[in-house]
Amino acid sequence: MPDRIILHVDCNCFYASVEMLYHPELAGKPLAVGGDPQQRHGIVLTANYIAKRRGVKTGMALWQARQCCPDIVFVPPRMYLYLRFSRMARAIYQEYSGQVESFGLDECWIDLTDSCALLGDHTRTLENGCRIAQEISARIRRELGITVSIGVSWNKIYAKLGSDYKKPDAITVFDRDNYKKLIYPLPVSDLLYVGRRTDKKLEKYGIRTIGELADADPSYLENWFGKIGLMLSVFARGEDRTPVNDLGIEAPVKSVGNSTTTPRDLVNDEDVRLVLYLLAESVSERLRKNQFEGQVVSIYVRDTDLCGYHQQKKLAAPTNISGEIAGAAFSIFQQLYRWEKPIRSIGVSVCDLKQEGQPRQLSLFLDEQHREQQMRADRMVSLIRSRYGYAAVQRGIMHEDRYLSSLNATAEDHMIHPHSYLEHGNRSGCETLLLTRKVR
Repeated sequence: MPDRIILHVDCNCFYASVEMLYHPELAGKPLAVGGDPQQRHGIVLTANYIAKRRGVKTGMALWQARQCCPDIVFVPPRMYLYLRFSRMARAIYQEYSGQVESFGLDECWIDLTDSCALLGDHTRTLENGCRIAQEISARIRRELGITVSIGVSWNKIYAKLGSDYKKPDAITVFDRDNYKKLIYPLPVSDLLYVGRRTDKKLEKYGIRTIGELADADPSYLENWFGKIGLMLSVFARGEDRTPVNDLGIEAPVKSVGNSTTTPRDLVNDEDVRLVLYLLAESVSERLRKNQFEGQVVSIYVRDTDLCGYHQQKKLAAPTNISGEIAGAAFSIFQQLYRWEKPIRSIGVSVCDLKQEGQPRQLSLFLDEQHREQQMRADRMVSLIRSRYGYAAVQRGIMHEDRYLSSLNATAEDHMIHPHSYLEHGNRSGCETLLLTRKVR
């Protein structure tokens, strides 16, 4: 059976690249997308290559980024904008294949096996896949104004390695002839799902490169890591056969949330309630902009000793109503936290997302008319703020503490979590491979 032809497309510095399109005056300057540097919170979500070359890294605190690059410009994240560009990029990919799987907002796998078969004989599919990759790269640059790096290979893991191998705006092909020469010398940390802890543990056993991992006895890896060890062995050898799943346009997003480190420590329930309403309004607005509703609300609390607490709650019906999200979050908080320490930071997120307006079973215990009124009120508030600014209309609770309520939650840290590679059927594919390996 001939090899598949898989592409992995990765948008270069995605958030920063999109922002540069809307800030042409910042061309040639270091830019990072993150929180508000005037407040005591915020991390770098992504930076352009000018900032990266000066040492700015994703996940770095804003003050650290400023130390590396004193003239860096920070812009707040706009997830609705990045989601729109993600959808437009995916629409281009779908012109070449019906099998397009999102891995976050800025990455996609594309199975071109059938498409390439139409262009030539099966022995030349990698060459044809590279040709399509070049066409996709040119279209993304021309139609969206950003660049992508693309990996071409016969499996998803090596294709992803290819998109990371050379950046920006590059195409890398890993085929049966060159993969040992190019991939095996790479550090094992380059492999999908080899994080810091796994990397350190592998190094302890003398495994530092992907080639050394591929050559390691799978039974030893299983003893050291359990099933994950067998999976990593499969990945390193290029034997992953998990399919490219068409997950749908909403698939990149697993949850939508917002968090903040507050200007002062929170010391009572009323402080928390005020901040939760601020965060819930921003989460609600982002859900509506992207036509999502969610049925699970979760909160995360971190006290002044940096101890974290997390809990979630399932609602009676999916929602993007700010009052329902805030009410559920506050209810969770009251059950979760015992006020042993003041609170330094807090976050709210909504998951179990569904497309807004999908048919659902009505509940006898919900006042649907009141919910519709709340939805209309949220939309009107968003409209007023879009025209006259965030402070044009606010809840009465915000006047209880003008310092806390001065937070503009729409400019805070945004959290949109992508689905894992091991979700949506990929796990079953991996487990089949692991079982095969064990039987051998």
